[in-house]
Amino acid sequence: MRKKLLWIGPDAAVIDANVRAALPLTDILAENSLNAACDRLRQANFDVAVVSLASLDSTGEEALARLFAAAPHLPVIVHHRTGTIDDVIHLTRQGAFHVLLGDIEPETLADAVSRAVRQSQLRELSPASAPWRHLLIGQSRAMLQVCEIIQLVAAKRCTILISGETGTGKEVIAKAIHAASNRASQPMVCVNCTALPATLIESELFGHTKGAFTGAVNSRLGRFEQAHRGTLFLDEIGDLPLEAQSKILRVLQEQEFQRVGSSETVRVDVRVIAASNVDLEQAVRERRFREDLYYRLNVVPIHLLPLRDRREDIPLLLQFFLDKIRAAENAPPKQISAEAVECLQQLPWPGNVRQLEHAVQMAFALSGDRRVLCPNDFIIRRPMAFSPSASPEVPAPARLVRIPKGGLNFDEVVGSFELSLLNQALTVSGGNKARAADLLQIKRTTLLAKMKSLTNAAPSGEVADSLEDFIPAGIASPAS
Repeated sequence: MRKKLLWIGPDAAVIDANVRAALPLTDILAENSLNAACDRLRQANFDVAVVSLASLDSTGEEALARLFAAAPHLPVIVHHRTGTIDDVIHLTRQGAFHVLLGDIEPETLADAVSRAVRQSQLRELSPASAPWRHLLIGQSRAMLQVCEIIQLVAAKRCTILISGETGTGKEVIAKAIHAASNRASQPMVCVNCTALPATLIESELFGHTKGAFTGAVNSRLGRFEQAHRGTLFLDEIGDLPLEAQSKILRVLQEQEFQRVGSSETVRVDVRVIAASNVDLEQAVRERRFREDLYYRLNVVPIHLLPLRDRREDIPLLLQFFLDKIRAAENAPPKQISAEAVECLQQLPWPGNVRQLEHAVQMAFALSGDRRVLCPNDFIIRRPMAFSPSASPEVPAPARLVRIPKGGLNFDEVVGSFELSLLNQALTVSGGNKARAADLLQIKRTTLLAKMKSLTNAAPSGEVADSLEDFIPAGIASPAS
C-alpha cells in the first residue's frame, strides 16, 4: 500500500531525484510555504511530513506547533541544515519524530520515513496517550519494533521471552506488556529468580501450608497464586535449577499446581513473561536449561538491543533521566551540553540504559548549581569486565581514544589509560601485584611506582587497586 508524504519547504519544487528513488512506494506532495502545508493537512490525510527549516519564516518550534494544530498525530521529520545536537533535543521535546542535520542523505531519510509510517500504523491500533507507551523512551527502529510486538501480543495469553544484556530494560518491557494488556487492572508480580534461595524456590513460587517444613509457622501464598488473573514476570529465569524448571513447565502447561505440604490442586490464570540476559539456546545445548521449557517460554521472543546499537535513543533518554532526577530532587532544571551528548553517544555503555541513568545521576549531583552539564561532569564508572567481543589475548585496536572537537587533557587521558591497564591486571590476578606485573611484562617495583603516582594524581578517595575504572566521558574504552 502506497504512503503519502507532505514535503514542506522552499526547496520543495526541486526535490532531489535520489530522494524520490529512495521512497519508491511513497507519493510525495510538495508545498513551498507553511500556510499552504497547513491548509493541505486540514483537507487530506498524510502518513508523514518532512519540513525543511531553510528560509522558512518560522522557527522549528513554531513550525511544529502549527503543523500539529492542523494534524495533531502526524509524525513530522525536521530537516535542520545548520542545527546542532541541542536543536535535536529541543525539537524532539517539541514533538518532532526525527531531526535530520546537514545535507539530506536519501537512505537516512527513507529510514526515518519508514519508522514514522510504522508509528502512524501503531497509533491507529493504540492511542498515543496509552500509558504503556510512555514507559518506553526512544524512537529508534529497534524500539519501534518492540512497540509493534507489544501492541500485537499484549492482549494475548501467550508467554513471552525477553532477552538482552543486563541493563537494557527487560523489566520495563514486561511492565509495558502488562500495562497494554487486558490484565492491567490485575496484579503484576515480579520475581528475581537469581535471588531465590535454592531450598525455598518451590515455596516461593507455589506457596506452602502451615507446618509444611521447619519454620513454616503460617500458610503462605506463592508468586503464581499472587499473580492470579494478572502477570507473573520471571526475571533471569536461566538461573533456576533444573528441578524448579520442570515444576514451572507443568504450571505453564496445566495452569495448576500444589502448594508445598498440601495435596490440594490450585488452578490459576496467569500470563507468564520471562527474561534472561544469558543465551538460553546455549544453556539448552549445555543441558543447563530444559529444552521443553525453553520452547514453552519462547512463544513470542523479544530481543532488546544494547544501547551501543541504538545510540539515537541516547539524547531522549538523557532528557528523560534529567527530568526524572529533577522532579525527585525538586531541583531547578538542567541541560546537557551538545559536546557532552556527543561524547556520551560515542561510549560503549556495557551497562546499557541502567549505566546511562546512573551516569546522569552522578553528573547531576556533581555539577552543583550549574545549569549546564559538561563532558567532565560525566565520569563513567565501568565495571572491570572484558567485552564479549574482545579477548585478553587479542591486542586492542590502535585507535583507543577519540579526540573531541574541544580537545582533551593529554596527561589525564594517558593516566586514565594506565590506570585502566593496572586495574585489569589486578583484577585478572586477583589482587596479586607480582602476578599483575608479570601480565603487563613490567617489574613489580615499576607497577608499585605507577600505582603510587596514579593514586596521588587521581581524585581523592579513588584508589588504583579498587578494581574499577574511572574514565572521562570523552574517552572511548578499548572495547568500543
